[in-house]
Amino acid sequence: MDNSKQEYASPEDHELELKLPHLLFTKTVRELYAKIVNEWDSLKKSACETAAGRALWKHVIHDPFADVLAGETYLRNLHEKIKKDHHNNAREISGVILAVRTLWFDSKIEAALDSFGGAAQVVLLGAGMDARAYRLSCLKESDVFEVDFPEVLQVKTALLQEALESTEHLRLMAKSLTRVAADIRENGWLEKLQISGFVPEKNTVWVLEGIIYYLSNSQAMQVLKIVADKCTLTHTVLLADFMNKASTTLSSSTFHFYSDWPDHLLPSLGFSHVKLSQIGDPDAHFGLIHDPLNLFNKLRNLPRSVETHPDNGTPCCRLYLVQASGSPNQTISLSTIPM
Repeated sequence: MDNSKQEYASPEDHELELKLPHLLFTKTVRELYAKIVNEWDSLKKSACETAAGRALWKHVIHDPFADVLAGETYLRNLHEKIKKDHHNNAREISGVILAVRTLWFDSKIEAALDSFGGAAQVVLLGAGMDARAYRLSCLKESDVFEVDFPEVLQVKTALLQEALESTEHLRLMAKSLTRVAADIRENGWLEKLQISGFVPEKNTVWVLEGIIYYLSNSQAMQVLKIVADKCTLTHTVLLADFMNKASTTLSSSTFHFYSDWPDHLLPSLGFSHVKLSQIGDPDAHFGLIHDPLNLFNKLRNLPRSVETHPDNGTPCCRLYLVQASGSPNQTISLSTIPM
């Protein structure tokens, strides 16, 4: 293969023709999308962008709801980027970060639940258009809670209902699913979660995927402290992705919170075990990233303290995938979580 070409799995050439499901063009679904386009801000719309990535990387991510949760606009936008990347023989195909991130969270959720050895709770903060409760069999003994803005959950519920009614074999995989309308940027979301049936003393996996960098520093730290406090009550696992400072400059009006060293931050809050991965690491590539000269592998080979690429002077924009855990009476360390 030509060295200039990508050397990891990506949407194949025969998949470059976008095929949109008929459901997207029904009256009810079109009216729901109109709400998204006309009324949602960039934070809420990012949920549809994430769903589009899962839909167009369907050769590695099984998410039968992704198309309908993404919508025509976001599917077309990402599809055009992927086509352009293929045409230009790009080393990084649009959406690959999202694909790796999704698979990383899937695998760590399953591993955490296995480590609990029984029933548990899974809390998705800023759940957006996440459909894990319908697609992950490892949730069969777990109570799942999705926390997000009321308008997001309302539209999501309606879209899923349309999808479920149009396809017989789709069903809930989790033991239970509870949607909690709350803004995690404000006080009171934990109380709303508990009123909805969340039990603080029960083993819990907390998922913060693609959300924490949208928060201000004070808001993000408050959320992390609330989750960390649960380590004193029960076995608690946090799964989150963090941007470093350079990454937030990609859109300073959109991204706010960052941490260059989340593996140092989280122990200071009360987590006893923390493990950090970068895109392309052994547990964070899933056969999608092989080219040693692509951006992700170049970043992995540079010390994390390096802020600019020595070859071209561009900022080192990093996304950290972090798993942290804690339980009563554990001592703090930076050792790897047994997952």
